[in-house]
Amino acid sequence: MTAALSLTGLPAIPLIAPGDDLTAILGGGMEAAGLSFAPGDVLVLAQKVVSKAEDRYVDLATVAPSPRAEELAAAVNKDPRLVELVLRESTEIVRHRPGVLIVAHRIGVVMANAGIDQSNIAHPEGTEQVLLLPEDPDASAGRLRREIAMRFGVEIAVVICDSVGRAWRNGTVGIAIGAAGLASLIDLRGQRDLFGRVLEVSEVGTADAIASAAGLLMGEGAEGVPAVLMRGFVPPRAVPAREAAALVRDKQIDMFR
Repeated sequence: MTAALSLTGLPAIPLIAPGDDLTAILGGGMEAAGLSFAPGDVLVLAQKVVSKAEDRYVDLATVAPSPRAEELAAAVNKDPRLVELVLRESTEIVRHRPGVLIVAHRIGVVMANAGIDQSNIAHPEGTEQVLLLPEDPDASAGRLRREIAMRFGVEIAVVICDSVGRAWRNGTVGIAIGAAGLASLIDLRGQRDLFGRVLEVSEVGTADAIASAAGLLMGEGAEGVPAVLMRGFVPPRAVPAREAAALVRDKQIDMFR
């Protein structure tokens, strides 16, 4: 059999506001693309649309920086109020230098500025808004999956993605910060390769690979494609679903921390 995947960026997705019905909006995007949900589909959503719908906005004018935030802000040349939010959203400062602040987010992902962003969001006059990650991206993915199943009668997988940099590599790629309905991490240890050799360390970051593929359509600028439907994905083996939290490497075995 010839393996094949299709990726479709959903059109007609409007700018999302707090409280919007994402499920209905995504259904409209599917209809505009001439598609309907089918078993085995994977719906990949940009983190921003989920955060916006969940009203994860913060106005910097309401943030009072702590002495620690003031000190760190001077070292990295960033707004002390932004640094204060980064500290609140993270559990550990991993690295920093002028212009760069890498932390471990509360959900475990190591990323710049705890994923807090000011791009591609509205800035009403008189405000300095920033957008935080969803409170619990795995839970958000699970809710969307259940709502889609209830409204459209089909169980699919949902991946919420964000863009991060990587050690030793230039450029950003998409990773999964939330997932439901698929095995985010597939352990192949104990399986055999083409020549019968037993695999000893191989684990597949399935949800990250899906997020990265979708990122080719989503882009990083003004593309306006926050939702991508993947069709035709078949996991290498039948395994139970695992949330995106399974992708976070334990600090005790993380050589880069």
